[in-house]
Amino acid sequence: MIKSMTGFGKATAELENKKVNVEVRSLNSKGADISVRISSAYRNYELEIRNELTKLLERGKIDVSVFVESQQAEAPVEINMELAKAYHTQLKKLATELNEPLNDSVYQVLKFPDVMKGERKEADEKEWAKVKTCILLAVAELDKFRLHEGESIQSDFNDRLKKIAQCLEEIKGLDVKRIEGIKNRIKGNLEEILGKDGYDKNRMEQELIYYVEKLDINEEKVRLQMHLDHFVSATKENSSGRKLNFIGQEIGREINTIGSKANDAGIQKLVVLMKDELEKIKEQINNVL
Repeated sequence: MIKSMTGFGKATAELENKKVNVEVRSLNSKGADISVRISSAYRNYELEIRNELTKLLERGKIDVSVFVESQQAEAPVEINMELAKAYHTQLKKLATELNEPLNDSVYQVLKFPDVMKGERKEADEKEWAKVKTCILLAVAELDKFRLHEGESIQSDFNDRLKKIAQCLEEIKGLDVKRIEGIKNRIKGNLEEILGKDGYDKNRMEQELIYYVEKLDINEEKVRLQMHLDHFVSATKENSSGRKLNFIGQEIGREINTIGSKANDAGIQKLVVLMKDELEKIKEQINNVL
């Protein structure tokens, strides 16, 4: 089943004295391009969540944001009280030795190395398990979104493949008359220039057979139909984006060859229509997982 690489999912978890909000977004990409924005308290688990995302989402430009809302007042930094006291004691001794006033001593102490600690404490395994579950729930929501988008892409593929197949059927009908028309046109031109008895008719037939063989598109018509059928069956497979891309290239190759060999205005017109539909299919393939 087709999945889109585009999706969005979110989930929320209630922890002790805090609330965790997770948002996961993804866009199309050739590989797994993962960006994680997460609280420093869970930074040690970043590699673990990256591995999970790669396994579950496979491909895409994936952006994960984990926001923590504290439900109680928390200081954004922590003061190393023992170290601050030691610095302050030394400052007082220095002021006494120099017989200078000790102005703004507390403010000065706060500037000394390692007095202010900006990092929060790391989360324990129990808390991380809840946060990870929340992340996986958001990923599951994103996966549902991808499936829904995939259904729309599948419907679009079906419509455009049907139009290409219809053009191919029309080409088959035109091709029956095309060869005979080419023969008659060449003979008519020769007779107009040389007269009915002014050329070797046996040699003419041999040359026509050689010329017509170069313009024959029967193999291309058969291969094009095979590729269209293969494309339809591939859409039923999981993670078929790369495969569909290759099949789309083969479809384009056959359409181009038919156009170059057709030598017929009606067929050329249908080739242009098929190319237009194929380009729109290729645009959608870029977003298929």
